[in-house]
Amino acid sequence: MSKPLVYFLCTGNSCRSQIADGFLKQLGGDLYEVKSAGLEAHGLNPRAVQVMNEAGVDISSHTSDVIDPQILKNADYIITLCGHANDNCPVVRNDKAQRWHWGFDDPAKATGTEEDVMAKFREVRDAIKERIVTFLKEGK
Repeated sequence: MSKPLVYFLCTGNSCRSQIADGFLKQLGGDLYEVKSAGLEAHGLNPRAVQVMNEAGVDISSHTSDVIDPQILKNADYIITLCGHANDNCPVVRNDKAQRWHWGFDDPAKATGTEEDVMAKFREVRDAIKERIVTFLKEGK
């Protein structure tokens, strides 16, 4: 039997969806097949890579991808991580998928000093990790 497919979606597949992807792969072991994508591909954000390295998760080899209709069609869980992706996700013709929205601020839009920006990245990273832990415990 194949593993359930979790598809994390965000606007640019550069930060939040990449962080969620990395944490579920690390914390969920081999329980799920994990993919992430965006409405657009903005490239992997180096700050996201840095804060995930701090958490012991290497996402440096991830790529920033646009939503693949075939993966969307086959997903068991479709999880949006920002309001824009939730509002603009393509129509899903997939009766088996559970679709959830976990909204998080976009750390790439943080302003202030480099310390302020990195603090926002860490805050969002930690919130996403908590949500992944809940997902693994409760299946939602």
